[in-house]
Amino acid sequence: MSRRDQIRMTDEERKTFISETQTIVINSIGKDGVPHPMPMWFAIGDDGAILMTTFTKSQKIKNLERDPRVSLLLEDGTQYSELRGVVIYGTAELLRDTDAVTDILLGVGARESGGIPDASDEAVRAGMKSTAVKRTGIRVVPERVVSWDHRKLGGRY
Repeated sequence: MSRRDQIRMTDEERKTFISETQTIVINSIGKDGVPHPMPMWFAIGDDGAILMTTFTKSQKIKNLERDPRVSLLLEDGTQYSELRGVVIYGTAELLRDTDAVTDILLGVGARESGGIPDASDEAVRAGMKSTAVKRTGIRVVPERVVSWDHRKLGGRY
C-alpha cells in the first residue's frame, strides 16, 4: 500500500472531519492569477455542498464573478504526526437571493453555536435577513476531494 493510500481518509472520516472543523479557507483566483486565500465559517448543505456568505463587495466575490473555480482547505494539527486535512476542489455558485443567503447565515450560526439561532424564530430570521441583503452566498459542490491523516502513520515519518 502506498503512503498516500495509507493516510487517505475514508468517506466517513472526511465527513466527520469536515463537520467538526470550524473554519475553511476558500482560495479564489485574483485578476492577476494569484490565489486569494481567505478563512470563512461555513455550513454544510443536505447534499454535501459547502455553503458560505460574504459581503457582496468583497474581493472574494469579485474574483468568483470573474472565475468561479475554487479550492477549499480544512486542516488540523500542530505536529507532523498529527496533521490532518481535506482539500475540496469545485466551482462556486453565487447565490444572490436574500432568502437563500439568510438560510446560509442561519445554518452557519446554528453550526457554530450548537443549534442557536433558531431558524424558525421570525425575529431571528428578520435580523439575519437585514444583513443578508448586503451579502452573497457561495455554494461549492465538491468535484474532487483530497485528504490526509498523518495519525494513521503511527508516528512513522
